[in-house]
Amino acid sequence: MPDATATLPRRLFLIVFALANVGGVIAYLPLLTLLLPLKVEALSGAARIGVFTACITAGALSASGANVLFGWLSDRSLRRGGGRRRWMVGGIVATAASYAAVAFAQTPVALVAAIVVFQFAVNALLAPMMAIMAEEVPDAQKGIAGGMLSLGSPVASAFSAMLVGSAVLPEAARLALVPAVVAACVLPLLLVRGAPSAAVVVRTPVPSSRRDLVIAGLSRLLVQVAAVVTQAYLLYYFESIVDGAARVDLPARIGGLLVLVFVIPLPIAVLLGRLSDLTARRKPFLLIAAAVAVAGLLGMAAARDWTGGAIAFGVYVTGSSVFVALHAAFAMQLLPNPAHRGRDLGLFNLANTLPSLLGPPLTWMLAAPHDFTAVLLLLAFLAGCGGLGMLRVRAWQ
Repeated sequence: MPDATATLPRRLFLIVFALANVGGVIAYLPLLTLLLPLKVEALSGAARIGVFTACITAGALSASGANVLFGWLSDRSLRRGGGRRRWMVGGIVATAASYAAVAFAQTPVALVAAIVVFQFAVNALLAPMMAIMAEEVPDAQKGIAGGMLSLGSPVASAFSAMLVGSAVLPEAARLALVPAVVAACVLPLLLVRGAPSAAVVVRTPVPSSRRDLVIAGLSRLLVQVAAVVTQAYLLYYFESIVDGAARVDLPARIGGLLVLVFVIPLPIAVLLGRLSDLTARRKPFLLIAAAVAVAGLLGMAAARDWTGGAIAFGVYVTGSSVFVALHAAFAMQLLPNPAHRGRDLGLFNLANTLPSLLGPPLTWMLAAPHDFTAVLLLLAFLAGCGGLGMLRVRAWQ
């Protein structure tokens, strides 16, 4: 049976998709940035970096395969007239079940297994969702649509801050709230679609340079390594630069910081996305964003207190968020075959998941519980290389 969806005007559909993306980010960001580190610390104590690294690494392997798999499955459903949205419904249900598994995990091994299940489930939601953006948002609006994707992080961060800041919420209640909010945000997208002229029609593949797509993917991968480390190990980073007495309320302070630093890039990303649509120039905006991200990482490496680290982290997030948002729109215009958008976006998504295989081992080798300087300097170098790599993409100026 085909998806039973109503058609919305394009601008209204952008809002609906942005809300669904908020739900997609809430599905993983609160867990991976705050709830999981807190649970790992409670279970493992001094061994937390090793256990947390195992969670992130195993989860990344699961996410890499799941995103390609569910992108391909949604391609098949689309060709057979069924659409992609049914896979999103399954992803929501599976994500809720995976959060229950995380809540009940009482050993490091059980927690790692729960995170593997979680990553598999959440990618069943995310893979078809991003393919819908590629199909139902026209190219002339992909820049601003990419900018609106940056709305997901501040809203998810505010939700994270609420979860860890509420003393009355036990762990199980926190983990139960997340999938409920995800479902509420994604539901409108399950019921509507973009205008017919923006919808997918399986047609003869258009010429496209796979070389450009590969280079764009490698550039994003290098930038995303820093995103994985700074978000996943943020609590431990601040524990390394603040005094012992100031660590008591770190989770709540970090939650508030995440809200602030993810709000700042939102208007910037939307504005630059719109400008890139109007000028048909992507590279200058991507290069500036990458340079800002590098400056922030260098500042984090030099920081020795909460204030310095927080400011530097804010600078980094601004550059990184704008780069990732605009890069998403850029990449969707490089897809070589409309009939395989889900699969190809799943392969391209390896640039988001493979950093989770690279970042944790690098952190484990270079960082210590009280010193993240060396790993931050390496991340700054990698992010700079990623930004410069976009100069090798020929498709856009």
